[in-house]
Amino acid sequence: MKGNWQTVVIVGAQWGDEGKGKVTDYYGPQTDFVVRFQGGNNAGHTIVHDGKTYKLHLLPSGVLHAHNQVVLANGVVIDPRVLLEELARLEEAGIRIQLRISDRAHVIFPFQVLMDSASESAGASNKFSALSTQRGIWPTYSDKAARVGIRMADLINPEIFEEKFDLLFELQQKKLRLIYGTDAELDRDKILADYRRFADHLRPMVCNVSLLLHEALESGKKILFEGAQGAMLDVDHGLYPYTTSSNTTSGSVCTGAGVPPQKINRVVAVVKAYLSRVGGGYLPTELKDSLGDEIRETGGEYGTTTGRARRIGWLDLVQLKMASRINGFTSLAITKIDVLDKLKEIKVCTAYRYKGELLQDMPADLSVYNACEPVYETFPGWESPSSHIRHYDDLPENMRRYIGYIEAALKVPVELVSVGPDRMETIIKP
Repeated sequence: MKGNWQTVVIVGAQWGDEGKGKVTDYYGPQTDFVVRFQGGNNAGHTIVHDGKTYKLHLLPSGVLHAHNQVVLANGVVIDPRVLLEELARLEEAGIRIQLRISDRAHVIFPFQVLMDSASESAGASNKFSALSTQRGIWPTYSDKAARVGIRMADLINPEIFEEKFDLLFELQQKKLRLIYGTDAELDRDKILADYRRFADHLRPMVCNVSLLLHEALESGKKILFEGAQGAMLDVDHGLYPYTTSSNTTSGSVCTGAGVPPQKINRVVAVVKAYLSRVGGGYLPTELKDSLGDEIRETGGEYGTTTGRARRIGWLDLVQLKMASRINGFTSLAITKIDVLDKLKEIKVCTAYRYKGELLQDMPADLSVYNACEPVYETFPGWESPSSHIRHYDDLPENMRRYIGYIEAALKVPVELVSVGPDRMETIIKP
């Protein structure tokens, strides 16, 4: 990574699934700590190295670098069963990690997963409902905000865990029956026993992560903060209500990991060379045709966690400019540009047209946003393969022009270009 830095934040610049996992994995050797600061196992990262594919859902992508300490910070919501299963899979593959978990991170329970599913069914006919991954994420964040949630510090403390568990269990039972009309029987004793067993496994990993990171910075260690999802899924700044339940932007590092803002040096934005997203909500540049299908299949655009087919669209500079403004991008990592290798022409949305007026920013009012039409600029494609190229100047001229246009529009330099899923298929721009 160019320049002097001690901390860097890797964020998704669009709707998630931009390839943050690969970018984090690529920069992993340059860091001492890799920290996940928000979200839960509703996210997924795919890493390809030496022909092997690793699919991660909760752990950050730095796990493949043995020297790194891997951290799940307080902004993450953790399903202990999922975490332990993921650790076991990595160990089977010969990968053992140094994991630290924040004592302030909140815990996901089976009744929160059930509530997620029940609410999805209840809101299926609601055109404003967001599409959930049904992993218990929003109920856990909701309980956190309501101050009835259970943190890792509570889980590993036998003296207080059962009391707090009973309060939350009873509250969620009532919600499930009275609000969502489910008659599912929850086995209180089994859940309690399972989570006591999980606590025994996780207790040695739990610590004060904010203090850990403060001491690491004081001693000169380098830290990479990895976000989940993308900027437009941020619960405050995204296309609400078609968002996730956490803050996905760079500012969330401060609250999600307990690090002050003046300690953040770099913000690398991962930008897919086109758009993809899952879930509901209007997507101005969406390609609902054979070209969209072709890009989806070529790019393997199916969710790592859910397997759902992603919606496809042209790059949207209106959206990216907003993302840059709220995140403070210092550089760009362009991913999956090789997926466009065969196209004769490529379009980029430069503005929205609404009732004859050109808009340069994304409106919060959905009645306005849903009526916006994209204004395009068209570029000639390069119609040649790129995955074998390892030097920026050897990339096709039209691809370099496309990259340069993105740089100029966002006023942010590109520092990395990915031309394939493998770690070696990566180009650092001079």
